[in-house]
Amino acid sequence: MDTMLEARLQTQQRNTQNSQETSLWSSGFGMKLEAVTPFLGKYRPFVGRCCQTCTPKSWESLFHRSIMDLGFCNVVLVKEENTRFRGWLVRRLCYFLWSLEQRIPPCQDAPQKIMESTRVQNVISGRVPGGTGEGQVPGLVKKEVQRILGHIQAPIHPFLLRLFSWALLRFLNCVFLNVQLHKGQMKMVHKAAQAGLPLVLLSTHKSLLDGILLPFVLLSQGLGVLRVAWDPRTCSPTLRALLKKLGGLFLPQEANLTLDSPEGVLARAVVHAAVEQLLVSRQPLLIFLEEHPGAQGPRLSALGQTWLGLVVQAVQVGVIPDAMLVPVAITYDLVPDAPCDVYHALAPLGLWTGALAVLRSLRGWGHSPRVCVRVHLAQPFSLQEYTINARSCWGSRQTLEQLLQPIVLGQCTVVPDTEKEQEWTPATGPLLAFKEEDQLLVRRLSRHVLNASVTSSAVMSTAIMATLLLFKHQKGVFLSQLLGEFSWLTEETLLRGFDVGFSGQLRCLVQHTLSLLRAHVALLRVHQGDLLVVPRPGPSFTHLARLSAELLPAFLSEAVGACAVRGLLAGRMPPEGPWELQGIELLSQNELYRQILLLLHLLPQDLLLLQPCQSSYCYCQEVLDRLIQCGLLVAEETPGSRPACDTGRQRLSAKLLWKPSGDFTDSDSDDFEEAEGRYFRLSQQSRCPDFFLFLCRLLSPLLKAFAQAATFLHRGQLPDTESGYTEQLLQFLQATAQEEGFFECADQNLAISAIWTFRDLGVLQQTPSPAGPMLCLSPTFTSRENQEKLEQFIRQFICS
Repeated sequence: MDTMLEARLQTQQRNTQNSQETSLWSSGFGMKLEAVTPFLGKYRPFVGRCCQTCTPKSWESLFHRSIMDLGFCNVVLVKEENTRFRGWLVRRLCYFLWSLEQRIPPCQDAPQKIMESTRVQNVISGRVPGGTGEGQVPGLVKKEVQRILGHIQAPIHPFLLRLFSWALLRFLNCVFLNVQLHKGQMKMVHKAAQAGLPLVLLSTHKSLLDGILLPFVLLSQGLGVLRVAWDPRTCSPTLRALLKKLGGLFLPQEANLTLDSPEGVLARAVVHAAVEQLLVSRQPLLIFLEEHPGAQGPRLSALGQTWLGLVVQAVQVGVIPDAMLVPVAITYDLVPDAPCDVYHALAPLGLWTGALAVLRSLRGWGHSPRVCVRVHLAQPFSLQEYTINARSCWGSRQTLEQLLQPIVLGQCTVVPDTEKEQEWTPATGPLLAFKEEDQLLVRRLSRHVLNASVTSSAVMSTAIMATLLLFKHQKGVFLSQLLGEFSWLTEETLLRGFDVGFSGQLRCLVQHTLSLLRAHVALLRVHQGDLLVVPRPGPSFTHLARLSAELLPAFLSEAVGACAVRGLLAGRMPPEGPWELQGIELLSQNELYRQILLLLHLLPQDLLLLQPCQSSYCYCQEVLDRLIQCGLLVAEETPGSRPACDTGRQRLSAKLLWKPSGDFTDSDSDDFEEAEGRYFRLSQQSRCPDFFLFLCRLLSPLLKAFAQAATFLHRGQLPDTESGYTEQLLQFLQATAQEEGFFECADQNLAISAIWTFRDLGVLQQTPSPAGPMLCLSPTFTSRENQEKLEQFIRQFICS
């Protein structure tokens, strides 16, 4: 009887706690707080300028300072004023009337022009070696061309497109709070379209909805029908047929066959002709440079590079004089179609599956807070101009094994003066038929554009909140303190030239953000009417880590610098030492350069996304400048040395002042010799220890995953396939997370990054076998001693 009473009492207490938490969410925290706006409207950076090094003419011609003040518009907010009609009936039918007024260009005779193109005719006549036309009836080859062309595209159906736009407009208003677009960015794109050159939009890929939302946005802004290069792996045959009538493009499977395959030669010729015809007709094209959501592997999409390579090839052979490339990004408060475990392989999306997902979204409308969306269009730039200028920036490169392995093992202390060559995205399909120099151009161009897209992306409120809860307040924080922290981090983000995707009163913003993160955050009422915000332990940490990764580009330079300083101090004093004791240590500029270079080589290129036109030494100087600007490092003037701020006595006449910043040759040795006498100390300001720890923790999920992967080397069952060893490592990361509480490291993509980095470093190597490539330990790292050296090398950058 006592046991039953105790159980009933515990149940009542649990129900009371749950009801109190539910009432907190529904009542807007139940607090009366002062509504302040400490940052909004004071400073809003205009992001998205193109690279001044690679495209200086585009940087000047397609921008004017007046467009910075044009403000934002809500794309899905359609009213009576957006139509040509007025009246009470128009106000009720404005969505339908708006869809009827959209300009859809007439469908041209594209199939006939593709059939008559030089590439296809050469294959049909047998003039191309290995072509399908050799020894075959031309009529049969023409039927095969028509079949392949049917896999690639279909004529656009205007009525279906208008009906779909009307339905999509209603759906977006139900699911999203707003879809914001900067009018100044749109004006730059319109100005580029007026030049008479085709527009090629190169976008990030956060959601499967991107391929539908972006064409809708550009159609509503008067750019016409956007042709979207879809991934055929994400769509069922029925859905592919529908998307092709709405402007979708799909790469046929035959295009990925070997170079000597007759079917592959014909398919690649048809794909080339289709892209050339599309560019000649000046239809805008959308290409996703990132892999589709849920994909395991590299960040850069092999399919996206293939489509971009076709555009580059069309410009090089003179089919079109030039093309305007537009980096695009789209950010969400929460990705709408992200499953609980987003890194499991996704099945192809079918038509009925998509319809059910829409119904589920509409069913949840009104019960859960709606998310905000920002669409970013960076400054367009000339492909021809980039191609000419980018080739001059290519220098010597070495593999990660050549650069880092001797230093890890203690065989060498000097970091080679070359760049790292690391490419995880395989060249597939038509890209393999290009010259090696052209393949390198496409890879670097795609990385350059993706860097521009990421840096122009706005930071959403959920990313800021997740970063604060994960890296500053894992054990909980009072809401009154969280309001100040949210304002501080927002201001720091804006000061670094990154925009934010929200506006409004501070209290409302925090309430909206915590409501979106309701499944991963708990609210507890404490004394004096304040609330305690606590992140839920377990897998919620992994979800918060994925959200916080959206903020990392804004602080990446400082985070790399802070971890490098941590590695430099690790060999001099215990990490638990007080901040005042660490501030006594002198840090030479050359030592800082070396530590930053070592960390840059260790971190994956998919994370850093450094511009190919920027050398590592330039980035080292940028990292050091950022640490000085944010106040973490202060210059230390040694006795008898010239002050660092004294530029009047520098021998400028003996050097070429106009020398390119990325040109590090022997003539620059004087600069590095002069840098040997420069020293720095850690600042002793009161805010510096917490900020230093915050910056180090931004990279901690990746570095801790790498360190645990090094620990796992002597425990893993090798040889094994790459997928099998990835599963082994992921299970180990999850078990370690249960013991130590580092759930942000138990991520499958982090496990894959660790394995691929170790493979490039020479720790793991692939050997052929009847079952396929197998991973095994290299002879150098079979010894436990070298494995421990690798783990110590990684852990020096981790701040506990």
